[in-house]
Amino acid sequence: MTVSVFIGTSVDGFIARPNGDLDFLPEGGGEPHGYDEFMASVDALVIGRKTFETVLAFATWPYGNKRVVVLSSQPVDFSAVRGGVVEQMAGPPAEIVRKLAARGVRHVYVDGGVTIQGFLRAGLVQRLIITRVPVLIGDGIPLFGALPRDVRLQHVGTQHYPSGLVKSEYLVAA
Repeated sequence: MTVSVFIGTSVDGFIARPNGDLDFLPEGGGEPHGYDEFMASVDALVIGRKTFETVLAFATWPYGNKRVVVLSSQPVDFSAVRGGVVEQMAGPPAEIVRKLAARGVRHVYVDGGVTIQGFLRAGLVQRLIITRVPVLIGDGIPLFGALPRDVRLQHVGTQHYPSGLVKSEYLVAA
């Protein structure tokens, strides 16, 4: 199974403001920069509870009919989900990956700061696609947290876009 991250950050490395607000990200994701193509390759998403609560406030459910797994050890209310396929799981990242693989999932998209950090610490992420938004916000929720060891990356490529977005792709070196 492939576990990937596709995320936008401020140039100073924050994925959201301290209160979780995403107002610094381009409206609608900005110009096309590969997200739709990436999503077409994904079988399931794994997100944390805070990310789930954030996307519930969006005007439309952003994940279409993709299977979405919300990680939480507490009960989650899915009644506000409009048109999505959502379930809850709990447990360490390796257990989540095993469960999804047993269901035939081949490509998982991991999203949300704490969730991404947990999967990175567990050594389960193979691919990182990070789009930097041309803004410094000074404080917020960081993309990366403490790691028990260095995570070596192999640069695949970088693209820039007219709006100033800069997308870089990395493979996690074995």
